[in-house]
Amino acid sequence: MKPLLRALLWPLKWLLALLILFEEWGWEPLRRVLARIAGWPGFRWLDAVIRRLPPYAALAVLGVPALALLPIKLGALWLLQQGHAAWGVALIVAAKLVGTAVVAHLFSLTQPALMRLAWFARVYAAWTGWKDALLAQVRASWPWRAGRVLKRRWRQRVSRWSDQ
Repeated sequence: MKPLLRALLWPLKWLLALLILFEEWGWEPLRRVLARIAGWPGFRWLDAVIRRLPPYAALAVLGVPALALLPIKLGALWLLQQGHAAWGVALIVAAKLVGTAVVAHLFSLTQPALMRLAWFARVYAAWTGWKDALLAQVRASWPWRAGRVLKRRWRQRVSRWSDQ
Protein backbone atom coordinates (compact mmCIF):
# COMPACT_ATOMS: atom_id res chain seq x y z
CA MET A 1 0.00 0.00 0.00
CA LYS A 2 2.84 2.40 0.73
CA PRO A 3 4.14 2.39 -2.90
CA LEU A 4 0.59 3.09 -4.12
CA LEU A 5 0.21 6.01 -1.73
CA ARG A 6 3.61 7.33 -2.76
CA ALA A 7 2.61 7.11 -6.44
CA LEU A 8 -0.66 8.92 -5.77
CA LEU A 9 1.05 11.69 -3.78
CA TRP A 10 3.87 12.20 -6.31
CA PRO A 11 1.97 14.71 -8.53
CA LEU A 12 0.74 16.58 -5.47
CA LYS A 13 4.28 16.78 -4.14
CA TRP A 14 5.53 18.21 -7.46
CA LEU A 15 2.73 20.75 -7.60
CA LEU A 16 3.44 21.85 -4.05
CA ALA A 17 7.16 22.04 -4.81
CA LEU A 18 6.49 24.21 -7.86
CA LEU A 19 4.32 26.55 -5.78
CA ILE A 20 7.05 26.77 -3.13
CA LEU A 21 9.68 27.41 -5.81
CA PHE A 22 7.56 30.23 -7.22
CA GLU A 23 7.31 31.76 -3.76
CA GLU A 24 11.06 31.33 -3.19
CA TRP A 25 11.83 32.84 -6.59
CA GLY A 26 9.77 35.93 -5.91
CA TRP A 27 10.20 36.31 -2.16
CA GLU A 28 13.57 38.04 -1.96
CA PRO A 29 13.37 40.30 -5.06
CA LEU A 30 9.84 41.40 -4.16
CA ARG A 31 10.86 41.98 -0.53
CA ARG A 32 13.71 44.22 -1.72
CA VAL A 33 11.36 46.26 -3.93
CA LEU A 34 8.92 46.79 -1.09
CA ALA A 35 11.78 47.59 1.31
CA ARG A 36 12.84 50.39 -1.06
CA ILE A 37 9.30 51.74 -1.09
CA ALA A 38 9.13 51.41 2.70
CA GLY A 39 12.28 53.54 2.89
CA TRP A 40 10.37 56.54 1.61
CA PRO A 41 9.81 59.16 4.30
CA GLY A 42 6.08 58.54 4.70
CA PHE A 43 6.55 54.81 5.28
CA ARG A 44 9.62 54.66 7.52
CA TRP A 45 7.63 55.33 10.67
CA LEU A 46 5.27 52.43 9.84
CA ASP A 47 8.20 50.00 9.53
CA ALA A 48 9.52 51.21 12.90
CA VAL A 49 6.12 50.68 14.53
CA ILE A 50 5.82 47.17 13.06
CA ARG A 51 9.33 46.22 14.23
CA ARG A 52 8.40 47.12 17.83
CA LEU A 53 5.20 45.06 17.93
CA PRO A 54 4.84 42.32 20.53
CA PRO A 55 4.70 38.75 19.16
CA TYR A 56 0.94 38.24 18.85
CA ALA A 57 0.40 41.70 17.38
CA ALA A 58 3.15 40.89 14.85
CA LEU A 59 1.32 37.67 14.01
CA ALA A 60 -1.91 39.62 13.46
CA VAL A 61 -0.13 42.11 11.19
CA LEU A 62 1.25 39.24 9.14
CA GLY A 63 -2.33 38.10 8.45
CA VAL A 64 -3.49 41.49 7.16
CA PRO A 65 -2.37 41.00 3.51
CA ALA A 66 -4.38 37.78 3.20
CA LEU A 67 -7.50 39.53 4.43
CA ALA A 68 -6.86 42.65 2.36
CA LEU A 69 -6.38 40.68 -0.86
CA LEU A 70 -9.44 38.47 -0.38
CA PRO A 71 -11.87 40.93 -2.06
CA ILE A 72 -9.44 41.35 -4.96
CA LYS A 73 -9.17 37.59 -5.44
CA LEU A 74 -12.96 37.28 -5.27
CA GLY A 75 -13.17 40.00 -7.92
CA ALA A 76 -10.78 38.01 -10.08
CA LEU A 77 -12.98 34.93 -9.71
CA TRP A 78 -15.99 37.05 -10.67
CA LEU A 79 -14.14 38.22 -13.80
CA LEU A 80 -13.37 34.60 -14.68
CA GLN A 81 -17.00 33.67 -14.18
CA GLN A 82 -18.08 36.56 -16.42
CA GLY A 83 -15.89 35.19 -19.22
CA HIS A 84 -13.02 37.65 -18.85
CA ALA A 85 -10.37 34.98 -18.36
CA ALA A 86 -7.36 37.14 -19.28
CA TRP A 87 -8.38 39.92 -16.87
CA GLY A 88 -9.21 37.45 -14.12
CA VAL A 89 -5.91 35.62 -14.42
CA ALA A 90 -3.99 38.92 -14.64
CA LEU A 91 -5.68 40.13 -11.47
CA ILE A 92 -4.90 36.89 -9.65
CA VAL A 93 -1.24 37.06 -10.73
CA ALA A 94 -0.99 40.74 -9.73
CA ALA A 95 -2.59 40.00 -6.35
CA LYS A 96 -0.18 37.09 -5.84
CA LEU A 97 2.84 39.28 -6.63
CA VAL A 98 1.69 42.16 -4.42
CA GLY A 99 0.71 39.76 -1.63
CA THR A 100 4.05 37.98 -1.77
CA ALA A 101 5.91 41.31 -1.67
CA VAL A 102 3.92 42.59 1.28
CA VAL A 103 4.14 39.34 3.26
CA ALA A 104 7.87 39.04 2.57
CA HIS A 105 8.47 42.57 3.82
CA LEU A 106 6.21 42.17 6.84
CA PHE A 107 7.81 38.85 7.72
CA SER A 108 11.28 40.40 7.61
CA LEU A 109 10.03 43.08 10.03
CA THR A 110 8.13 40.75 12.37
CA GLN A 111 10.33 37.62 12.35
CA PRO A 112 12.29 38.55 15.51
CA ALA A 113 9.06 39.07 17.46
CA LEU A 114 7.47 35.93 16.00
CA MET A 115 10.47 33.80 16.96
CA ARG A 116 9.84 34.72 20.59
CA LEU A 117 6.72 32.54 20.37
CA ALA A 118 7.99 29.04 21.11
CA TRP A 119 5.28 27.33 19.08
CA PHE A 120 5.94 29.61 16.09
CA ALA A 121 9.69 28.95 16.25
CA ARG A 122 9.03 25.18 16.31
CA VAL A 123 6.57 25.34 13.40
CA TYR A 124 8.90 27.61 11.42
CA ALA A 125 11.87 25.29 11.96
CA ALA A 126 9.80 22.25 10.98
CA TRP A 127 8.43 24.05 7.90
CA THR A 128 11.83 25.21 6.69
CA GLY A 129 13.35 21.76 7.25
CA TRP A 130 10.51 20.06 5.35
CA LYS A 131 10.57 22.68 2.58
CA ASP A 132 14.35 22.44 2.15
CA ALA A 133 14.19 18.64 1.97
CA LEU A 134 11.38 18.76 -0.61
CA LEU A 135 13.20 21.31 -2.74
CA ALA A 136 16.45 19.32 -2.52
CA GLN A 137 14.58 16.23 -3.71
CA VAL A 138 13.02 18.16 -6.61
CA ARG A 139 16.33 19.76 -7.58
CA ALA A 140 18.00 16.34 -7.61
CA SER A 141 15.31 14.87 -9.87
CA TRP A 142 15.81 14.09 -13.54
CA PRO A 143 13.19 16.60 -14.84
CA TRP A 144 14.74 19.42 -12.83
CA ARG A 145 18.28 18.63 -13.97
CA ALA A 146 17.13 18.29 -17.59
CA GLY A 147 15.36 21.64 -17.32
CA ARG A 148 18.51 23.27 -15.99
CA VAL A 149 20.50 21.92 -18.95
CA LEU A 150 17.89 23.24 -21.39
CA LYS A 151 17.89 26.61 -19.65
CA ARG A 152 21.69 26.85 -19.82
CA ARG A 153 21.68 25.94 -23.54
CA TRP A 154 18.96 28.48 -24.26
CA ARG A 155 20.90 31.21 -22.44
CA GLN A 156 24.04 30.34 -24.40
CA ARG A 157 22.13 30.61 -27.68
CA VAL A 158 20.61 33.93 -26.69
CA SER A 159 24.03 35.18 -25.65
CA ARG A 160 25.55 34.14 -28.99
CA TRP A 161 22.72 35.84 -30.92
CA SER A 162 23.03 39.05 -28.93
CA ASP A 163 26.82 39.14 -29.46
CA GLN A 164 26.45 39.09 -33.24
